[in-house]
Amino acid sequence: MVDRREVRVSDGDREAAVARLLSAVDEGRLSLDEYNDRMGRAYESVTYADLDNLFLDLPGTAPTAAPATTATQTKAPAVATGALPRWLKVLWVAWAAKVALNLVIWVMLSITEGELLYFWPMWIIVPPGAILFALSYATSMSRQNRS
Repeated sequence: MVDRREVRVSDGDREAAVARLLSAVDEGRLSLDEYNDRMGRAYESVTYADLDNLFLDLPGTAPTAAPATTATQTKAPAVATGALPRWLKVLWVAWAAKVALNLVIWVMLSITEGELLYFWPMWIIVPPGAILFALSYATSMSRQNRS
């Protein structure tokens, strides 16, 4: 009889592993760099042993303890909370700080010149803001579809 760890994984198993890694990021157990590295290794996994190695330092049961559908179902409520993941919140805060800084600079330059200058901060505000909005919307819809 073949050991389960030597059995080849399916695309669904890989997706379940990536969803579990994303949950670990949301919980603050993995950094984005660690997540990116492990996500790449998850998609390159061939056997259950390869997937198991991704979770050795994380709490919880190994993905081989239950089929992929059960692992996905048990993680769905935690992922579908409607709140944005931490990494996306960090991006929004960084964007807001960049917007605030550039608005202050524009206001100070306008005061110094004695007239309102061309509103160049719009090029720093609108395109990244639109991208972040689209990314946030897609993430929210993805989380709703998982529940």
